[in-house]
Amino acid sequence: MGRVVKHLGLYLILIVLVVSLVNTFLTPAQTQQQYIELTYSEFISYLEAGEVRTLLIKNNTLPGESSSATLRGDLANGTRFLTYGIEVGNLASEAVRRGVAVTVEPPQRTSWWVTILSSLFPTLLLIGVWIFFLYNMQGGGGKVMSFARSKAKLFLDNRPKVTFADVAGCDESKEELQEVIHFLKDPAKFTKLGAKVPKGVLLLGPPGTGKTLLARASAGEADVPFFSVSGSDFVEMFVGVGAARVRDLFDQAKRYQPCLIFVDEMDAVGRHRGAGLGGGHDEREQTLNQLLVELDGFDESSSTILIAATNRPDILDPALLRPGRFDRHIVFDRPDVNGREAILKVHCKEKKVGDDVELGVLARRTPGFVGADLANLVNEAALLSARRGRDNIGMDEFEEGIERVMAGPERRSRLISDKEKKIIAYHEVGHAIVAKSLPESDPIHKISIVPRGHAALGYTLQLPEQDRFLVSRAEMLNRISIFLGGRVAEELAFGDVTSGAANDLDRSTKTARQMVTELGMSDRLGLVKLGRKHEEIFLGRDISEDRDYSEEVAYAIDQEVKAIIDSCYAKAKEILSEKRELMDSIADILLDRETLDGQEFDLLMNGEELPEKKSSNNGGESEKSEEAEISETEETEETEETEETEETEETEETEVPDLPEEKIDSVPKNEFLA
Repeated sequence: MGRVVKHLGLYLILIVLVVSLVNTFLTPAQTQQQYIELTYSEFISYLEAGEVRTLLIKNNTLPGESSSATLRGDLANGTRFLTYGIEVGNLASEAVRRGVAVTVEPPQRTSWWVTILSSLFPTLLLIGVWIFFLYNMQGGGGKVMSFARSKAKLFLDNRPKVTFADVAGCDESKEELQEVIHFLKDPAKFTKLGAKVPKGVLLLGPPGTGKTLLARASAGEADVPFFSVSGSDFVEMFVGVGAARVRDLFDQAKRYQPCLIFVDEMDAVGRHRGAGLGGGHDEREQTLNQLLVELDGFDESSSTILIAATNRPDILDPALLRPGRFDRHIVFDRPDVNGREAILKVHCKEKKVGDDVELGVLARRTPGFVGADLANLVNEAALLSARRGRDNIGMDEFEEGIERVMAGPERRSRLISDKEKKIIAYHEVGHAIVAKSLPESDPIHKISIVPRGHAALGYTLQLPEQDRFLVSRAEMLNRISIFLGGRVAEELAFGDVTSGAANDLDRSTKTARQMVTELGMSDRLGLVKLGRKHEEIFLGRDISEDRDYSEEVAYAIDQEVKAIIDSCYAKAKEILSEKRELMDSIADILLDRETLDGQEFDLLMNGEELPEKKSSNNGGESEKSEEAEISETEETEETEETEETEETEETEETEVPDLPEEKIDSVPKNEFLA
């Protein structure tokens, strides 16, 4: 009802303004069209000739002002006239003497309120237009004058139904949050020992690891009011609005305590102060300052807990991370094989899964996947099953779903010439043979020349046999040799090379440079970390590198990188030259079948014949595990490289870093290696 009244009032104001403008501009014009305007000389001529029948003299001036008047009347022929004159004091007596019917009107006094209204009308009109636009920008209704109110959603009886049982793969994180929930439910258990509730809990981790989901589960477990808001909801165009919304949010929370406040994407409002081109005193920093005050301003008896989530802890302000504000930092890592299996069980709980599906096998074949990726995998498998008209989701659909998530959907409709298809086949077989021949390299899971995604014309998939967190120097050298195997195969088979190895060269060079400058794996330069990256927080990425070494050292680095690449290239060329006939035969079979799984490739490497081509997707391998690497041949038409940076520092601890500049997103996902 109130909204209808406000809408009606706004429309009435607009109608009054339109009517006023019509009366002001149109009415005088309509009145003047009834008269013929004469000059004052013509009027005097008609008067002296006795052709004026009636005359109306309307004084336009008040006493003490210069005399002026409007003269209206009728001529003898019935024509109505209009003219103006000044100093017409004797005109009335002269007209009477000539037999004209004369009427005199005194000047009209304008009311004081009309004068004030006419002077204030433009200002009121501008204010009305501003309110109208503000009304529409804020969504109408009660938000016209309440844009400083918090946009947080309050959940009381309608709290999310998600519980901790619906969250898997992050057992330690759940335990940390469960303790907070237990404090809200039974504070006496903790206060009798002198313990205090954490004022803030910061959830840190890569995207898709379940931070927001766990916060929703906390709301479902805790029988207390729950406020949910995004960090971007605090920042507005008007300076001071964000700080006002922070104050309003905590005022509401105090009325409902004990309660939980969840702020998603905390980095939107908690970025390091002073970042950016202009530095410091803007709306976002005022909002952050107010948030710092509110967090540290809780009284001792307060039982309001703030839970915030971010995937960029390195750009948060240090004052926000200190104890007393966010007392507890909970890190969400990429799940291991057991965590992935538990996550798959959660997502498959309400799905019709076939009896042939082994979630443990799927968990080992999805290294680097986070919870969001696994949820997408299950959904893709369900969509494929529905597309194929099946009653349940089979292992083949899950296998296909993994490849769709990793490399994109198949593009069998893309027309590739026989020559290019042969080049792609040799390229992928080169990767596979080098990987199979080198010790301590991950086993081959699948080779395909079927185009996938937006860049992959073919790929070679490797899956490690166990969880690993350290990478040795020998393994990195083997990886570079595998990268270069595709280029070597093209050179040996065709005597020429193509652009398909562009991504392979990029990754091999990055790996070699990382070995030399960051990991101390160069005998010539020794155990020295060379170069220091400058991370611009405002941009959120590395934009420059501080070369804290001389030109001679830079030249030595280039020489060492080239030496590593050349040695790995020579190793790959030696392997493929010795197995040239085997490479030719496997490439011919791959051209015919388009896809080879790991078992078929092993048979071919041992010189055995392949069985008849099967339609199944070999879903029973159970010994494949952890990080996958896909060797991909890039399209020659592509102008942009599909680049996913491989991180070799897989030894980062799962603790919150002391320095906010460090990142926790350390475990690489499946990679496309060209």
